[in-house]
Amino acid sequence: MKYKISFTLNNEKVEHEVESHKTLLRMLREDFDLTGAKEGCGQGECGACTVLLDGKPVNSCLVLAVDADGRDVLTIEGLSNGTELDKLQASFITHGALQCGYCTPGMIMAAKGLLNENPHPTEEEIKEAISGNLCRCTGYKKIIEAIMDVAEK
Repeated sequence: MKYKISFTLNNEKVEHEVESHKTLLRMLREDFDLTGAKEGCGQGECGACTVLLDGKPVNSCLVLAVDADGRDVLTIEGLSNGTELDKLQASFITHGALQCGYCTPGMIMAAKGLLNENPHPTEEEIKEAISGNLCRCTGYKKIIEAIMDVAEK
């Protein structure tokens, strides 16, 4: 059975019909071709699928797409203004806070959610905010430095 939902996706109002069992992650990737959010574990353990729902980070693999009805969804694709990267995206590049890049969109969205609520977090608060996001390549030092750099500006 399909449900008609309307929501804001990356600052644009959209209407969409979606199956009741489809996750937000699958809808974003399959129906809107927004592939920045990745399916890592599919169980909410790795954070590769993190997007912002009403400004707060969520594991989109655990959220049903129908739950986006009437809400605001922001993906990594919606952070930049098209020609200019978001400060977090630029800082991750400047600090070399990525390697394979698989976890990077989720890390950035988790950090964006933190900075939305707390523009000047401590290092400990940053560690807590990204604790649900796993990186198997780079480690966390450069990621934390990249987020701290944005928070200090």
